[in-house]
Amino acid sequence: MSYRTAEYEAFEVTVAEHVAEVTLIGPGRGNAMGPAFWAELVPIFRGIDADPDVRSVVLTGSGKHFSYGLDLPAMAGDFGSVLADGAKAKARTDFHDMIKRMQDGINAVADCRKPVVAAIAGWCIGGGVDLITAADIRLASADAKFSVREVKVAIVADMGSLARLPLIVGDGHTRDLALTGKDIDAARAERIGLVTEVYDDRDAVLAAARESAAQIAANPPLVVQGVKTVLDHSRAARVDDSLRYVAAWNAAFLPSNDLTEAITAVFEKRPPEFRGE
Repeated sequence: MSYRTAEYEAFEVTVAEHVAEVTLIGPGRGNAMGPAFWAELVPIFRGIDADPDVRSVVLTGSGKHFSYGLDLPAMAGDFGSVLADGAKAKARTDFHDMIKRMQDGINAVADCRKPVVAAIAGWCIGGGVDLITAADIRLASADAKFSVREVKVAIVADMGSLARLPLIVGDGHTRDLALTGKDIDAARAERIGLVTEVYDDRDAVLAAARESAAQIAANPPLVVQGVKTVLDHSRAARVDDSLRYVAAWNAAFLPSNDLTEAITAVFEKRPPEFRGE
């Protein structure tokens, strides 16, 4: 079945005039990234990569927000075995494999030979930042807010932010965002280079992303792919090494009382109390 005609839970996909438009639609609140998101991202972007009719991609979120990031309640079951008392090699190996499969989804966006223009409005949190760092061009609405928030839920970000953000905003800004988990607005995101331009609202940023994608699609497609490939070449080994390292790190060290507390606090809708255990 073609990626164009497949039915998705987490995305809508359209193609017109050599531009694919991929829209996050949930099903979780705020386009949160649950099991369907991670299962569908790879076939969509590999399909786009292989489609000779597509020359560029617009990536956006439905509704008021780009994405709230990882859907912790929906994904909690996938953490169960590695958080269980006495979890040893088998549980940790399975968890490592799951991290790698999830990384494959974000990598499919980054590795797509068709340039990806992200249009970001509202909240872009955690996994949402992982996703936009895999895009080639990032545009934001004035109400956009960004947060590398994994540290606040006792997780070392492992889907690409720690690998790709330093290449986009530099080491200092990456450390500031990743160690504090702070929120930044669109103006700050533009100043540090996370986004290249800011527009008045969601409609305006989506229109700008479509225009940018159309400009790319009007250029010689194989030359465009060559430009992207050459730009990616010098950083590819560094990103791959970082992703492999953090997958092994989290398989070894992510299980903790603090992570259990973070998940419990989400379900109970209260602030977590971390103890370093």
